[in-house]
Amino acid sequence: MMGPMQEAQAALFYEFSLEDHVPQDHLLRSIDRFVDLSSIRAHLSDFYSHTGRPSIDPELLIRMLLVGYCFGIRSERRLCEEVHLNLAYRWFCRLDLTDRIPNHSSFSKNRHGRFRESDLLRHVFETTVARCMEERLVGGQGFAIDASLISADVQKQNSSNPEDWAARMADADDAPRAVREYLDTLDDEAFGAATTTKPKFTAHADPASQWTAARKGPAFFAYSTNYLIDTDHGIIMDVDASRSNRTAEVGAMHKMIDRTEERFGVKPDWIAADTAYGAADNLVWLTLKRKILPFIPVFDKGERKDGTFSRSDFTWDDENDRYICPGGKEMLHTRRNYSDPARNAPVWKARNYRALMSDCTGCELKAKCCPNAERRSVHREKYEVVRDFARACTDSEFNPKAQARRKKVEMLFAHLKRILGLGRLRLRGPCGVQDEFTLAATAQNLRKLAKLKPMVPATG
Repeated sequence: MMGPMQEAQAALFYEFSLEDHVPQDHLLRSIDRFVDLSSIRAHLSDFYSHTGRPSIDPELLIRMLLVGYCFGIRSERRLCEEVHLNLAYRWFCRLDLTDRIPNHSSFSKNRHGRFRESDLLRHVFETTVARCMEERLVGGQGFAIDASLISADVQKQNSSNPEDWAARMADADDAPRAVREYLDTLDDEAFGAATTTKPKFTAHADPASQWTAARKGPAFFAYSTNYLIDTDHGIIMDVDASRSNRTAEVGAMHKMIDRTEERFGVKPDWIAADTAYGAADNLVWLTLKRKILPFIPVFDKGERKDGTFSRSDFTWDDENDRYICPGGKEMLHTRRNYSDPARNAPVWKARNYRALMSDCTGCELKAKCCPNAERRSVHREKYEVVRDFARACTDSEFNPKAQARRKKVEMLFAHLKRILGLGRLRLRGPCGVQDEFTLAATAQNLRKLAKLKPMVPATG
């Protein structure tokens, strides 16, 4: 028998509980256990006036932002609509059915004001990392580092040659906020001072973004998000925004390692990365200054591709300060005998090691060694000892395990773009980009906590 038609009837009284309508296995229930925002009022106390109208609760704004980044809701207008309609979102934000949702403009006002001045989003991120450490998800022995390109919110059509753009920006006071932020970071190693190489184009709306073709396809404007993760469970220990070039990304690594040790007292025993971090200066910083084992392939331009012997084909004899060529002949950087042996002692500087002309002339390997020269020479870099140590690390039995763990950071980037929807930035300027990356990393750590520390179902 067909039932009666359902007709909407307004009831005089309702008895309704949000707690009863949010599923026990909902993601937000798992995340809510690890969100501790009790300290943000004290953190922001100096940035609020003691008189005037009461402001919107900053905890409400942060909870709404966490909902947006956990579920890939990029637009703040749409976020307000979703929180208004979704019961689980209301429950997480501590809103009742009759509570009003803040206007979307409140986010911009606070983000460009007290949130940025107090570095609140960084504080929330570090609070989440501290909770991960309390839950024993951070081992602290091995870290991994990598960077990923995220498209900036600009178009090539709205760009020009850097010299032409600089000539038009004579009055910085009339410039957009993103331009002023870039001008303020010209001395920052992550942005203006990262490299002296000038890009082909500069975006008018966001000059800090980098014109890059690193994906081996059409060039575009982008920023790099840099992750420093603990390799035990893939917890993001630090995140930093930079321009998309090798120098800036290496500088971001130094900043994050130092900041992690300062904030949490954690310094890794070893770190894994790809070849982009294998320059000599970076390996020296890791091994000699920070005492960290580098499982990083050496960035080496000494390998030849014309079929002749490369530098790696020559054997280094450290005890006698010489190379041995594939033909068994020695190569020295000098053959002079000094009365003071200290004048010929190995020093921290680049040297050229040459074979005798007589050894090369009659050698049967000359065609494969130096077909266009009378004798062969090998250049040894200033810090070749450190580079050799890094090569020994990558040749060790532990390196395959370290490189396998390094893949966790690439999985986090895939999750960032595919699940959280951060394939293209919405905010502009160094500060806005840093805010987006910090919130996204916070959301990823919270989701990881919810996954690795599931809720225990109630028994009764």
